[in-house]
Amino acid sequence: MWEMRNLQTELVEIRRYLHKNAEIGFDVDITYTYIKERLEEYGYTVQKCGKAGLVATVGEGEKTFLLRADIDALPICEKTKLSYACKCGHMHACGHDMHAAMLLGAAKLLKAKEKELKGKVKLLFQPAEELLEGAKDVIQNGALNAPTPQAGMTLHVMTGVDMPTGTATVASGISAPAADYFLIKVQGKGCHGSAPWAGRDALTVAARILLGLEELSAREIPIATPAVLTVGRLETDGADNAISDSAVLKGTMRTFDENLRKKLKKRIEEIARNIACAYQCTAKTVYTGGCPTLINDEKLAVFTETVLCDTLGKERVLNLNNLGADTRKNSGGSEDFAYISHELPTVMVALAAGEREKGYRYPLHHPKVRFDEEVLSIGAKIYASIAFEWLKAQEKKQP
Repeated sequence: MWEMRNLQTELVEIRRYLHKNAEIGFDVDITYTYIKERLEEYGYTVQKCGKAGLVATVGEGEKTFLLRADIDALPICEKTKLSYACKCGHMHACGHDMHAAMLLGAAKLLKAKEKELKGKVKLLFQPAEELLEGAKDVIQNGALNAPTPQAGMTLHVMTGVDMPTGTATVASGISAPAADYFLIKVQGKGCHGSAPWAGRDALTVAARILLGLEELSAREIPIATPAVLTVGRLETDGADNAISDSAVLKGTMRTFDENLRKKLKKRIEEIARNIACAYQCTAKTVYTGGCPTLINDEKLAVFTETVLCDTLGKERVLNLNNLGADTRKNSGGSEDFAYISHELPTVMVALAAGEREKGYRYPLHHPKVRFDEEVLSIGAKIYASIAFEWLKAQEKKQP
């Protein structure tokens, strides 16, 4: 059905350019311009969406299906030694360059089949997923406005896995936890280290808060309710021989239960404030970013599995629900596509892109992580096929 000749070579070129020029957050000018130019080359009219997102539409009709790819990288110094490695201190260590290249490939495939589309396909290239802020920004700036999508999908590559490249997995229900970034600022009173009684040591208070937060996991979270709380940074200014005037803790909290999420956010603030008060300091908790749980719509997940079996072959498709697997047991990674999943029926497909036995040993977000580029044309085909077949199915439902 799809004309794939020469597409793989083109997608490798696209992916390597994006990889070499990795950018982070909303600061993706090179990436934005490159994607825009490629889309225009394929015949699309491109619109900016939010701070740095891009939207383009193909086809005509009442129904619209959304395809989304994230495009930002991470502030990681790459150590892969690849010829196209990024050298500016950023790295596509989560595979977003793969996703962007795949969606560009799907854009080209869909444009070639535009007359056969039974509706519209909306393409969304989204920045700042790693900040868990990009999806919210594009939604607030019209990404889901006219043409309004009735359903949508995204995909995410996996590497360092024990399954062949090109194997796709899908599941229904909650498939990624909610996440919240928090910052706790402790304010004390600085003084000379030789007279600690004259001050209020914000650093030691922050250390006690850190230990207090550890008790949340140990004593307040039920064993059957997965949740993870991590303090990744504790910072302070000042000299080695001085009492710290202020200190800051930064961390994340993740859970699959929205009610527990609300409770934990409240308890983090209470623990910080009360411990600080006990030592005559103050503590202010600020939630700097985050996203809700990611929901895979059950009906759309079943439909997606059927399309994947037709596209890839049954032997390359795994339904985690049928296998009795619980995605919550092995994955605490969040995904800000979750914001879109709370607005319309969506599904996320996981796509194997690096088999451990073939040398792809490092996990996502590692400075040496690599991806098998053979999966690029497969991902493009998945994006295009799901949108194409969903629109065709909607036409059959109409009287």
